[in-house]
Amino acid sequence: MPGTLFVVATPIGNLEDVTARALRVLGQVALIAAEDTRRTHHLLSRYAIATPTTSLHEHNEGRKLGALIERLQRGEHIALVSDAGTPTISDPGQRLIRAAIDAGIRVEPVPGASAVVSAMAASGIAGQSFTFLGFPPIRSKDRKIWFSDLASTNRPVVFFEAPHRIRRTLREILESIGDRRVSIGRELTKVHEEFLRGTISAILERLTEPVGEFTIVVEIGRSTD
Repeated sequence: MPGTLFVVATPIGNLEDVTARALRVLGQVALIAAEDTRRTHHLLSRYAIATPTTSLHEHNEGRKLGALIERLQRGEHIALVSDAGTPTISDPGQRLIRAAIDAGIRVEPVPGASAVVSAMAASGIAGQSFTFLGFPPIRSKDRKIWFSDLASTNRPVVFFEAPHRIRRTLREILESIGDRRVSIGRELTKVHEEFLRGTISAILERLTEPVGEFTIVVEIGRSTD
């Protein structure tokens, strides 16, 4: 019988947020395919897990697919993890999962912490439904399309942004759809976790020297103008 590919969510910051099931799986599989083995080592060391790891990221995923699928077909179980959160959600791993599915190998999710859900839950913005947009594109042409899609939706949106681009992105949202209410989560679950809530114009005045990892919730469908 072939093995199972476990898609394991890991903490987004606070290592205490790992689930008991995730720890059991990580300790029992034959191999952990990690986006960054150094980052994963911190988690494994914290919980005394000695499972071997191998790197699997966007630059080597294609090259490593064959060997990983062969091991799964031989009956070995493998866990796929990213640096933080759930693999394939703005992280690598989709090609391995698709290859496993095509080979008839069981793919089993092991859910856990989510920056998207955490930011939405603490935003104060109604979230019966919302749209997740990943990271905004960098190229101007792609950004125009991204902001056009943003303006056309009728529900809150959640996305990630880098510190050196967040002010630019907020200004472009302000220009595209007006002065919406936003909630910005910085360094979620970490020691320096912080939330900034208010209108985009007010947030831009407070966000003078942005550092850290940002998850942004924008209220769509209601303007403060």
